Amino acid sequence: MNLSEEKKSLHIPAAVPTTNKKDFESNQDVRWCPGCGDYSILSQTQRILPELGIPKEQLVFISGIGCSSRFPYYMNTYGFHTIHGRAPAIAAGVKATNPELSVWVITGDGDALSIGGNHFLHMLRRNLDINVLLFNNRIYGLTKGQYSPTSEVGKVTTSSPFGSLDRPLNPVEIALSAGATFVARSLDRDTKHLQSIIKAAHEHKGTSFIEIYQNCNIYNNGAFFTYTEKATKADNTVVLEHGEQLVFGAKRDKGIRLNGFQPEVVYIDDTSDTDLIVHDQFADDPTLAYFLSRMTDVPEHPLPIGIFRSVQCPCYEDMLTDQVQRARQSNGDGNLEQLLNSGETWVV
Repeated sequence: MNLSEEKKSLHIPAAVPTTNKKDFESNQDVRWCPGCGDYSILSQTQRILPELGIPKEQLVFISGIGCSSRFPYYMNTYGFHTIHGRAPAIAAGVKATNPELSVWVITGDGDALSIGGNHFLHMLRRNLDINVLLFNNRIYGLTKGQYSPTSEVGKVTTSSPFGSLDRPLNPVEIALSAGATFVARSLDRDTKHLQSIIKAAHEHKGTSFIEIYQNCNIYNNGAFFTYTEKATKADNTVVLEHGEQLVFGAKRDKGIRLNGFQPEVVYIDDTSDTDLIVHDQFADDPTLAYFLSRMTDVPEHPLPIGIFRSVQCPCYEDMLTDQVQRARQSNGDGNLEQLLNSGETWVV
């Protein structure tokens, strides 16, 4: 008996088909500027997808307009490259009519928060089971460097030669205010952290929103280096971990406590560690998450990264499906032609 015959006689089951990163890479050349942070986000997404166990045929990536919105071309999955700011609307339609699909929205700070702001808000409040990755580079890169809704006050760009006068929007704060059930932030250069956040977003039932700080090395290079570079990261970021105190610093010697309604940085040697904030990402009340979101770009405060909030609420597509089923049970399937020709009709 040869080895092949021996295996057959033992009824050894065939290996379970698995996927790897290359299975999610399309045959399209990736055309971002060399050094762009988008490459990292694409790579980390492709690396984590095999762990999620989703067949490629059940994945849909939907984008609007901008540098980040080329993303669907580079994924060997289904996808839509839609129009400016409207990716949430398309994604809502896809999920509502195909609830079994895993739907991902790829957007940027300009696409989501300017022309797409209204769609963005309603997507979050409806709580469809979709995942949203917002690439925030604080600039309009595709159109050659105009200031965006997240650019800092005083930002000198081609469209603000004397400095931007607009106060920047805070995507995490907006998501929390809209009632988003999963809100997180990560960094393009922190690959392990980014992978873990993407995985957690997928596991959440409901709309999962991730703001990703992404370096545009052509038009806004170094905007986030304080938070991403080894020499400065530890003293300028605090990692949010459920059930853990907010401690940070290269020597882990600083923490955050509440002083009234204001977060306050203290040295641990100078205070009781019981005074420090303990993060609770599962709290129904979003007050703590909102406090933490307001620490963004506040002098002497570290930038929070991680999961701000993760709570459960009914999903829109589930309620919609239930509503349609109940209507059919009580009224029957109906007839579209009869409906269109019923009542008063007009011939033009």
